[in-house]
Amino acid sequence: MLMQSAQQSGTAHVIVLGNEKGGSGKSTTALHIAVALLKAGQRVATIDLDCRQQSFTRYINNRRAWAGQAGLSLEVPDHHCLQLGDSMQVAENEAFELEQFAQAMAAVERTHDFIVIDTPGSDTFLMRLAHSMADTLVTPINDSFLDFDVLGSVDAANYTVIGESHYAQMAREARRKRRQHDGVTTDWIVVRNRLSMVGSRNKMLVAGVLDQLAFRLGFRPVDGLAERVMYREFFPRGLTALDDLNEATLGRRPSMGHVTAREEVVELLRKLKLPLDERGRRRAANRAEWALQADKPLDLHDIVGS
Repeated sequence: MLMQSAQQSGTAHVIVLGNEKGGSGKSTTALHIAVALLKAGQRVATIDLDCRQQSFTRYINNRRAWAGQAGLSLEVPDHHCLQLGDSMQVAENEAFELEQFAQAMAAVERTHDFIVIDTPGSDTFLMRLAHSMADTLVTPINDSFLDFDVLGSVDAANYTVIGESHYAQMAREARRKRRQHDGVTTDWIVVRNRLSMVGSRNKMLVAGVLDQLAFRLGFRPVDGLAERVMYREFFPRGLTALDDLNEATLGRRPSMGHVTAREEVVELLRKLKLPLDERGRRRAANRAEWALQADKPLDLHDIVGS
């Protein structure tokens, strides 16, 4: 059965990126999460359910291509991209795409620690299914009332929440189904991207309505990625703020903005509270130790004695 518990022994923790509005940073956030987990020694698979747009897939392909072209060692997840059905019958297309999803999950759910799934910015049956499978659901939104509308509606007079959106209701229903299926409560996190300037009226008002809705729906609102041009510049080379950014990777010297971007990504990942596998931590530590020793000459005295 496709919707299996990710908490069963030997199965991966499923992270789903979801939002019915485009341009919220789903693919950027998804790759940063995947790369962070890889750098922590975790075994990571990724699945792109946006069969039409495939931004997540192109981001990962760009990363793989740039690593080869520039001779860089960039972590790349085990990626799977679903193909769009081309039948004239909707039911046939859905069956075709569902079979691909089932095969992708079967191939990675017991061989990886995490599966990161990027969903389309529209209400599809695969998007709903992925939400119902999530152990961690991440919903990025831009820091504005226009984007908040994907979650709920607001009274214009006093900025109180007066209703829940179609997407919010769908996400709540998906969490209910998951809890009924295997008793697991999905950790739902709403990530505020493209944050306004500190102290701005908009920032405080959006924070207020998010807190109200969080209490009603049970999600955790956290600050995410600010409006920084480097996140857009990363895409052609498949880079992230967590990579070793220098003239070889970037094509220019990194700026303080890159340092700040790394810090905010690290802080976001800390707030996600993902369950890292201890064996993966040891793999990462061993890899780091090897990297430190790789350029040092062998001490023959330690090998053959005096």
